[in-house]
Amino acid sequence: MLFYHPSYSALSLPPKHRFPIEKYRLLYQQLLQTPCASWLTQPNLVASPAQITLCHDPEYVTAFLSGTLPDGAVKRMGFPWSEQLVERTLRSVGAALEAAQQALRDGFAANLSGGYHHAFSDRAAGFCIFNDLAIAAKYLIQTGQVDTVLVLDCDVHQGDGSAEILANDTQIITCSLHCEQNFPKLKRQSDYDFALPVDCSDAIYLATLKDALSLCTRLHQPDIILYNAGADIYRLDELGHLAVSLDGVLARDTQVLRHARQLGIPLMAALGGGYQRAVSRLVDVHMQLFIALQQVWPERFVASQSQT
Repeated sequence: MLFYHPSYSALSLPPKHRFPIEKYRLLYQQLLQTPCASWLTQPNLVASPAQITLCHDPEYVTAFLSGTLPDGAVKRMGFPWSEQLVERTLRSVGAALEAAQQALRDGFAANLSGGYHHAFSDRAAGFCIFNDLAIAAKYLIQTGQVDTVLVLDCDVHQGDGSAEILANDTQIITCSLHCEQNFPKLKRQSDYDFALPVDCSDAIYLATLKDALSLCTRLHQPDIILYNAGADIYRLDELGHLAVSLDGVLARDTQVLRHARQLGIPLMAALGGGYQRAVSRLVDVHMQLFIALQQVWPERFVASQSQT
């Protein structure tokens, strides 16, 4: 299943705001024109404070939900506070929980939002408020659905918030492939960090990913992979600094999905980052994940089309 809620793009932002809020709605509309349409669904779960505090400080959670964050904290968050933002955030985290559990049943699921890996235990940063994949990982373990989770972060920016939140959790493995000379300036230590050089090519990126996947799955044998499929590794991304082609993005997503399927490991994906002012071009980069999905799970789409 592919989980989408209209609140993902229903956020009023100041003119020329850097965050491409329209990409979620435009991606959903594009997916409606593909075989993936039969997989689209609206999430039912809205994350509760109890679920969010699995990873986040209760005082921070209360301050965000009530709109009482200090001005400095709002500035670091990158969004003006609003009731819209609260709804969007709770629904996105809820969808991550729902998609992760769906992946355990079906082998694959995705949330058409998420990947908010800069959110720390006690603060927001870089457009990330609550760390959806960390919360999903903790929730799956707390409820006894899995024993070991791999958080595979392929956004171009290091998952510093995930590394901080999950530093002492031996059941959740954090692996980050990111551009070394990029935000955040101060990196945190993941369980596995693969720092890539500026202008990294397809070949180097894909070889590094192969090594990372092989190492993490062989050593830890995860019960599920939570995959941050950031579109900002693309060479035209305005905040990316890598030289990965569109074919390279597709090859990355195909490699991750195929590796998980071959090993029988359920995989849940989140969209992650992507920054192009031409939002339609950005959507094309995110679409590579769903092209890869159709290549790796072709029989699912044949079956769904035959039922329509």
